[in-house]
Amino acid sequence: MKCRMTLSTARSVVARCLTALCMMFGGVVHAEDLHAHGLHGRGLHAQDLHAQNGVSSSQAGQAAGSGAGAVRSSIVLASTTSVENSGLLSRILPVFTRETGIEVRVLAQGTGQALATASRGDADLLLVHDPEAETRFMREGQGIERHEIAWNDFIVVGPAADPAHIGGGHDAVAALGAIAAAKATFVSRGDKSGTDALEKRLWKAADIQPAGSWYRDIGGGMGAALNAAAATNAYTISDRGTWLSFNNKRTLTVLVEGDPRLINRYDVILIDPRRHPNVKQEPARALADWLRSAEGQQAIGAYTVGGTQLFHPSAGKP
Repeated sequence: MKCRMTLSTARSVVARCLTALCMMFGGVVHAEDLHAHGLHGRGLHAQDLHAQNGVSSSQAGQAAGSGAGAVRSSIVLASTTSVENSGLLSRILPVFTRETGIEVRVLAQGTGQALATASRGDADLLLVHDPEAETRFMREGQGIERHEIAWNDFIVVGPAADPAHIGGGHDAVAALGAIAAAKATFVSRGDKSGTDALEKRLWKAADIQPAGSWYRDIGGGMGAALNAAAATNAYTISDRGTWLSFNNKRTLTVLVEGDPRLINRYDVILIDPRRHPNVKQEPARALADWLRSAEGQQAIGAYTVGGTQLFHPSAGKP
């Protein structure tokens, strides 16, 4: 018997298989995993992520805990990679699931990709960190509520040898100018993430259009950018949470920090059900409210790596 399958059908099947496998081994689907198979998000829909044979990070934590209640519903959280790469979500989501019975399945993407996913109706809730892109998303009528839940900061990291001589500085724009002047290797995520958007704003502020062999646009996540920088003794910009959780630092070290322009705010956004009737509004709101609650804020603030707090709760800000 011959089996014929269209390319789009094959992509959809592969996406479902990748989703099921990722959910079984930690509950996170990475955009770069789909891109590696030529999917680019096509064929991956919320209903695929809600497949019953998947096990999310919150499910796994629930099963491991004592007295875990039965899962009564599930939602898809389209999230920036930094809150997943840092380990925050795998720590706090199982607590929410045990208390509510709501399973949270994380689709870890750059913020731009996460917003696009939500715009297609393929996510129930957003957790992102690009203020300008978020404002456009809200103005387009895609979201109904947006609330800050936490902050940390970005840092400029690079080789200890520091060929651009930026170490110890607190001016990120001046640091990028020195890197460009020295033509020292710089790794850019280039993935339309919140980190990538911040980098582009800094280059614009420096009145520099980076180009040339020294500027490496990898089109990948934060972990990939840090690995590339470590392997090539290059500079890059990282959120502090991912940096502290990153184990392959080699000669990389923090060189520039403390610039107010490097503040990194995380917002949760509820999707407009009038635009996307398939969105699971009630359980999505339950998670958004929990992240802003005293308990959720305490859980965020209590998460540390090596004794260092990675995220600062900020839901109480006016």
